[in-house]
Amino acid sequence: MRQFLIAVVGAGVVFAMALLLTGMVKGFHNEVERTVATAHADVWVLPIGTSGPFTSVRSFPEETVTKLGRLPGVESASGLAISLQTVDREAIGLLRAMVIGAPIGSPAQVVPARGRAVESDDEAVVDDRLGLDIGQTFDVGGQAFTVVGVTHGLSMLGGTPDVWLSLGSMQEVLFRGQPLVTAVAVVGNPTRLPRGYVAMSGDTVVEDSMGVMNDAVESVNNSRYLMWVIAAIIVAALVYVSALQRTRDFAVMKAVGASSRTLFFGVAAQAVTVSLAAGIFAVSTSWMFRPVYTVPVEVPLSAYLMLPVVAVLVGVLSSLVALQRAVNVDPALAFGA
Repeated sequence: MRQFLIAVVGAGVVFAMALLLTGMVKGFHNEVERTVATAHADVWVLPIGTSGPFTSVRSFPEETVTKLGRLPGVESASGLAISLQTVDREAIGLLRAMVIGAPIGSPAQVVPARGRAVESDDEAVVDDRLGLDIGQTFDVGGQAFTVVGVTHGLSMLGGTPDVWLSLGSMQEVLFRGQPLVTAVAVVGNPTRLPRGYVAMSGDTVVEDSMGVMNDAVESVNNSRYLMWVIAAIIVAALVYVSALQRTRDFAVMKAVGASSRTLFFGVAAQAVTVSLAAGIFAVSTSWMFRPVYTVPVEVPLSAYLMLPVVAVLVGVLSSLVALQRAVNVDPALAFGA
């Protein structure tokens, strides 16, 4: 019984880590999708040669926004200024943030979960990951801003919080007040674009933004697969030790005519039971390990639904380690030989 509990807890912790790594990858995608969606853009317009609005900063005249707004098929065009910046939170300290400047009252302005949208150049909406609440102040590029709204779950690059300012304020921070923007969020479908510009769909922007984290995501995915292997090793070790202890039992079963298939199902049933118990332990305790990670962790329902399937597969594969021991045991051992 003690060996069973140790294997369940050990494999369960590994399963829980695999669930959280799955949630980490999902969180990376979700944060980017949510941030891109805040602009309410059907297409993003950028200068040719720009990889994306969140991965490069290439400015162009704000008058281009006006030209885009007059094109056939365009309902509205909002110029944006986007850049990673260091936010000075005074006593709390410095923190990197994705700062987005959007015109006040435009469709591209974020709607906060608490508080209100930006209405003047000295106001800001921030994600709660920044660690500030409504009424508190911070500094970006030598300018002070007061938080008037707070969002949740809006970040980039593995938990880097988003900050929204007015477009005018962001132009002061980035371009010393020059009328420049780095992207245009367009509502509608322009039939043509000014020369030198290209349109990107929201999905393309998400894909480009995720490209910065491809190596990190791949590493997390590889670690998740390693967790399954470790869990299989733990269960296999238990089943093999158990098979060693049951050598005489196997000998008796073979002496009375039990087939290799019967022995296999007996061993596999034990391994699958351990794996399923470990999966139940993982689901019930995975939340305890979330504080270990500061990046977004959003375990999808599909991961929980797949866990029993993976647990059964791990159990069956683990049982193969002990199968040879069970099948090759000498029936004469049943008679004390």
